[in-house]
Amino acid sequence: MSGNDYMKFMTQEIVKYMDMPQEEKKKRKQEKHFRKKQESMSSRWFGLLPFAFKLLVKKKK
Repeated sequence: MSGNDYMKFMTQEIVKYMDMPQEEKKKRKQEKHFRKKQESMSSRWFGLLPFAFKLLVKKKK
């Protein structure tokens, strides 16, 4: 993607967001917050290590 294409894409996304109604913006923020709450505590506290360990254990079985 060239610089011109990237600027065009970013401009379109910004304009699309600015034209979005206020209620829809609030709804998107709430959904984003809800998804953050759903992540597991082990991945939140320790990052990717518990997940990698779990995959390693499953692979050995």
